[in-house]
Amino acid sequence: MLDKISLVLVIIGALNWGSIGLFQFDAVAWLGGGQGAMLSRVIYTLVALAGVWAISLLFRDTEKAWE
Repeated sequence: MLDKISLVLVIIGALNWGSIGLFQFDAVAWLGGGQGAMLSRVIYTLVALAGVWAISLLFRDTEKAWE
């Protein structure tokens, strides 16, 4: 379950970075009340932790991980 939550957060982060790159629009900052707002900082931190967790997916046996 933690793997799936991490992947969803990583996807959210990727979409946010895509929107920054393409449109100069930071969706997390917009939803969270600005880049410095506490809610935005929490979301950024959760996405970063999910990215670190997702690194472990690269080194796992994929046949056993999704059973």
